[in-house]
Amino acid sequence: MEDIKQGDGNSAQSAATTAQHSDFSSMHARPTVADLSGENHFAQVARKNWLNSTKTPKVRPLVVKEELWDELEKSGFAYSSLLVLENLQLLERYLWQGFTEDASNHHLLLLALMVNVKRRENLASWEHFTSKPEDFSIFFRRILSMTVDPSHPTEIRTHLISFIIGAFQSLDSGIVRKECAPLVSISMWLNLHSDSARQELFEQEPKLRKAWRASSKRFESGDDELKARLRFERSWLYTLIIDFFDRLYNSSRDTAKDNLAYCERFIELLTDLQSQLPTRRYVNSLLRDLNVLPAIKLSPMYTDEDNGLFRDLFNLLRHFTYFPIQDQTGRQLSKLEYDQEHYAALAKLQRVGYAAFNEKLTLLALAHYGSVGNREELEGHLRSLDDPELVELCSLMGLRTEYPKSSFLVRDRPFFTEVLVSVHERRPTFKDAIREMRILPTERILYEGTFLRNESYTGSRPLAIPKLNLQYLTMGDFLWRSFILYRCESFYGIRKDMEDVAKRMQPRGKGVNSKFTGFSRMAVPISKPAIVDVAPSRVGEDHPAHVRAEVILDVSRLQFPVRKEWESLKPDDIVFLLAVEGLEDVEMRNGHHEEQNTGEELGLRKLRCASVVQVQDENGRPLRELAHANGPPPRARQRRLILHLDAKQYKDDMDRVAQGRPDVYENINLIVRRRGRENNFHSILDSIRRLTLSDIPAPTWLQDVFLGYGDPASATYNRLPNRLKSIDFRDTFLDWQHLIESLPGKSIEPHEDLQSSFGPPYVVSFPAAEPEAMPVRPSKKRRRDQVEVAQPVHESLHVSTYKPPNTGPYPGDAPKLNRVRFTPAQIEAITSGTQPGLTVVVGPPGTGKTDVATQIISNIYHDFPDQRTLLVAHSNQALNQLFQKIVALDIDERHLLRLGHGEEELETEASFSKHGRVESFLERREWYLAEVDRLAKNFGAPGAHGSTCETADYFNLVYVKPAWTGYWDNVQSPDSSVEQIVVEFPFKHYFANAPQPLFPPNASREEILDIVRGCYRHVEKIFAELEDIRPFEILRNPRDKANYLLIKEARIIAMTSTHAAMRRQEIASLGFHYDNVIMEEAAQITEIENFIPLALQNPQDGELPLKRIVLCGDHLQNSPIIQNLAFRQYANLEQSLFLRLVRLGVPTIMLDQQGRARPSIATLYKWRYPKLGNLPNVLSSRAFQLANPGLRYPYQFINVPDYKGKGEVEPTPHFIQNLGEAEYAVALFMYMRLLGYPASKVSILTTYAGQRALIKDVLGHRCKGNRLFGLPRIVATVDKYQGEQNDYIILSLVRTRSIGYLRDIRRLTVALSRARLGLYILGRRSVFESCFELKPAFDVLLSRPDKLSLVTDELFGETTRTEDQDADIATMEGVEHLGKYVYEMTNAKVEQLKAGGKKGNVQLAVEDVKMDGVGVDEDEDEGEREDEVFVKDDEVVE
Repeated sequence: MEDIKQGDGNSAQSAATTAQHSDFSSMHARPTVADLSGENHFAQVARKNWLNSTKTPKVRPLVVKEELWDELEKSGFAYSSLLVLENLQLLERYLWQGFTEDASNHHLLLLALMVNVKRRENLASWEHFTSKPEDFSIFFRRILSMTVDPSHPTEIRTHLISFIIGAFQSLDSGIVRKECAPLVSISMWLNLHSDSARQELFEQEPKLRKAWRASSKRFESGDDELKARLRFERSWLYTLIIDFFDRLYNSSRDTAKDNLAYCERFIELLTDLQSQLPTRRYVNSLLRDLNVLPAIKLSPMYTDEDNGLFRDLFNLLRHFTYFPIQDQTGRQLSKLEYDQEHYAALAKLQRVGYAAFNEKLTLLALAHYGSVGNREELEGHLRSLDDPELVELCSLMGLRTEYPKSSFLVRDRPFFTEVLVSVHERRPTFKDAIREMRILPTERILYEGTFLRNESYTGSRPLAIPKLNLQYLTMGDFLWRSFILYRCESFYGIRKDMEDVAKRMQPRGKGVNSKFTGFSRMAVPISKPAIVDVAPSRVGEDHPAHVRAEVILDVSRLQFPVRKEWESLKPDDIVFLLAVEGLEDVEMRNGHHEEQNTGEELGLRKLRCASVVQVQDENGRPLRELAHANGPPPRARQRRLILHLDAKQYKDDMDRVAQGRPDVYENINLIVRRRGRENNFHSILDSIRRLTLSDIPAPTWLQDVFLGYGDPASATYNRLPNRLKSIDFRDTFLDWQHLIESLPGKSIEPHEDLQSSFGPPYVVSFPAAEPEAMPVRPSKKRRRDQVEVAQPVHESLHVSTYKPPNTGPYPGDAPKLNRVRFTPAQIEAITSGTQPGLTVVVGPPGTGKTDVATQIISNIYHDFPDQRTLLVAHSNQALNQLFQKIVALDIDERHLLRLGHGEEELETEASFSKHGRVESFLERREWYLAEVDRLAKNFGAPGAHGSTCETADYFNLVYVKPAWTGYWDNVQSPDSSVEQIVVEFPFKHYFANAPQPLFPPNASREEILDIVRGCYRHVEKIFAELEDIRPFEILRNPRDKANYLLIKEARIIAMTSTHAAMRRQEIASLGFHYDNVIMEEAAQITEIENFIPLALQNPQDGELPLKRIVLCGDHLQNSPIIQNLAFRQYANLEQSLFLRLVRLGVPTIMLDQQGRARPSIATLYKWRYPKLGNLPNVLSSRAFQLANPGLRYPYQFINVPDYKGKGEVEPTPHFIQNLGEAEYAVALFMYMRLLGYPASKVSILTTYAGQRALIKDVLGHRCKGNRLFGLPRIVATVDKYQGEQNDYIILSLVRTRSIGYLRDIRRLTVALSRARLGLYILGRRSVFESCFELKPAFDVLLSRPDKLSLVTDELFGETTRTEDQDADIATMEGVEHLGKYVYEMTNAKVEQLKAGGKKGNVQLAVEDVKMDGVGVDEDEDEGEREDEVFVKDDEVVE
């Protein structure tokens, strides 16, 4: 693999591999139950000093120093030891509770270490300090002083820098922000090298003078204590930077390792400060003044070839330091402004240089900007100056030349040359860099040192990747970070898949003698691809327009399902062409050999990408779907793939061939595909890159909030000038009482013409928004403990009504009305969502987020008929649930459109895909034209009026409209009688098939006229719809019809966030336009996938024309799933826009009443939502009051001990299983089935994919095909079941040694909130009962017996026992006991059936068991079972 071995990559690869093997155990070996409760030293100290204490423990300095600190120091502060202490609740139960201002340094350092551990584990950290803000301030100040104290070892100071980094990443915490803000204020500019440097900055932004004077005045007027504090704050970062320089240039062999770790962390801190505008404003000027980047670049640490990570971190810092932004305003510079700024600097250099050294720098003064901005040429110009002249030129250019005498920074000629050159050289912008980045990987890209370091991330060292945090510099900065991280995550997945295929294929031999002895359904061996066409380059490009290749697949040995997967490749799908060779035998070491887990070790030599053009049969004809009524088609021998190779890479490869290097494509011998859900990376990366290069803005009213600046509430409707004065709520309110209940705290005043109460629909008028008065500046003399109490605002709402128009005499004409009695919180969300602006709806489990979103859509649809709404969700499942509820409302089907493949799973009679909608339009055309023919008969009009939409329109103009106009003019006369109105009605024959009598005999004149108007509306609708259908009659191309539907006809368009990201360019280029975005599951969507749906249209007048954005989600449940630990934890790629807005303090609307679960089950997760109540239905419904038949408790935690001497096992990494819990879950399901529980009402959930596979195998062995049991509705992981629910949930927690990732409270919240009536949790009590984060839930769970309690003599559907009523209990001692109990019940049931038992019981036992197979979650497919673990017969309990 010659390409991989070149340069820095090989050392990085070996180092990363070594680090991965050495650090994996330390990072992933979580504390076990034995560590936390056994003879572990720290466990004994914890039990002795705080765990068993009922009172607030007193911190003993000797315990802190000798029993905690010294022991940690002996282990080198091993992360495993720190994890044990964190799990023992050292911070919460001991260190912080006993903190005083006299606490020892070791006490403070331990607190900082525990905060670092919690951050690495993604656990809440700062919340623990909010109880004592004054003490936290003391603690934080002392930590800051320790960071600049040279007496502390470098390793300790590195940990403290990590603590400070965590603080600056958590500025959403008030107590943290209060301490961090002074450290990056304008007062640090006192450290600039001269007053003139400050004055130059003030001239660029004059208002900074006022801030500087205020800072100086505060210092001068302060007492000695305040002055000391301010002096420390303004010099803190400067002191750290000078110390950083010393470490860069003065590292001995003994200190090099520790200094490198410290300097890497310090660059991470500087990068974080530069990447957020509030911290960057003054820091950037200081860093440039101190010439930090030149100092780093010339340091021995930078030039050491082993320090690849350090150089990558420097590059990231340089990116943010030179980012094209105005530091004070946050405005991104355009290319023109950026160039002009650069040219101004070059012009100044030429002027100053010529004025001072006209003889030596004449050529510099005469050179053009392109020459002066070139590094090599500028260095050449500067060589004419001697050393003192070079230093003088730096001073004349306003650059620092003096540093503290004690500094080890080398200030020689190369340094001052680099200072000048770095300021004036032409640098590519982030857009230039991203334009050149490849989005199709090769083996060199996949095995770059940076990528390998990302994979071996343990948290002990930083990474050179951007982070997603609270704020972004500009929209371009956000998109750049997203592109880099999404590209890294995508390439990580590709590399894992390629290595997995290479391992499965088991290559043997080299070159032409290579062959494969293994198999993978995702790969097929091939001969080298044949290059059939190389198209000439397009204008302005230097690579071919396309490179077409042909690959022959031998499919003769493939089973039909696998062959069908290869034949199902679609145009533009990406496939991977690999050159794989066998390896030499590896000698055995210590009885085993190291597992091969990199491409080079697995024989992966080359990798190229190609996109599919067409799949052909062996005769070269395009493959078409053929109907085979009698099973699979006859076996084929070959398939031909027409591909487009990566044209840029092909040109590079051919250039290398021209230089005498081997031809890559000669050695290609394997083609690999990926599953469709994982293989959309190319189109998504392309969409993000195009957005980054396009300077696309957010809507003006959202821009600041999106970037994280300004007032978080500024995008809500009550702050916007275009807020609606009144809203027609239509069917939102069911009656007057509902209206009153839904608007608490507001007085409802009926319109002056109406009575005190009346029925819906209601039009609510809101008071005009009063202009915000300027806030009164509080007096400085006001006492700090005086709190101003906000006075409640009394709001009066005026309510009016109207009579809904009669829509026609047919039942189908009647509007479909809402039946949900919305709660006040839901009404608030619906009101905000109907108004313009940003609405963030937090929906705890079962609180009706989907119903709220549906009603918002309905209100917008009817109140704003000219506006279009885009619906987005993370999963097809959630989108379909939302769509099905929309279809049930009074929304015309012709205005609905569902994009993406998930439409196939939509459980509706009509098809709402593009082509399905087109077909529907054409079908409706036939029906409406038949109605036109009926109308023609009504008038006795000769001719084929119903032949086309055009003839129908002519008929309407000539016959229908004149007849109606004449009739309506007559009947409006006061002299017309009821009889005359009925007799002269021109459509009486047409409406003869309507429900009769059409005109009731006792109806009043007004009622008759209303019926007449309704009839004409029905007729009008026919011709209006035919007018909409007419373009589909004219357009001939199916694609044109589908695109017309998207951009003109549909008013409600639904798609997943992934589909939006994949098709962004295609949709926007069609001229697609929409006004509103409603996003479901917004907290489960990555931030870039949150943003792309906002940008599916091209800007108008320089901004996106969006009026409303509604985000519905729950940040307290699962976040987006990111596979790689580095991107998930370090880069925070799992952050959603929803969560970030919540952290920023954007106003949210919390839905506060759940209608899913029994109130008793809801208590298990109610502690996460303090205001969560219960809807009346869960309190009064009989189903929620009755107990679960045969089970004593509606919920129970069941302790499952080791089964056959084993608890959890891990046959492959992260594939964790627990046979005891799998057997218990299946036995409990069988017991419920024997009592008559419907199988469709039971779901089995687990927390690991390995356990899901094991449970399915046990079910297949015990239940499948058995009419007594059948299979449950679904077996799924908790993550995949979010958003779903069922009556009864059996949950397997799996872990028995340590709690693992289940410590994430969000995942537990999802797991506990899926059940409506019964929740039965299988787990190991000792693992979960001591976890601090999960304690509120497990305190409730473990208040009941932890052995399954059954109730005898009860059957499903026959019990009358209530939830709290006692009964005869049978306690199951374990899985063997339950298995035997179920076995005996089964035999008794069989005997009963043989003896002809009661028919009712038989029916209960066999209900709904005719199932083909157990349900699976949406991400499982046939290819997933390559690694299935099957249960042997002798392992199953009888």
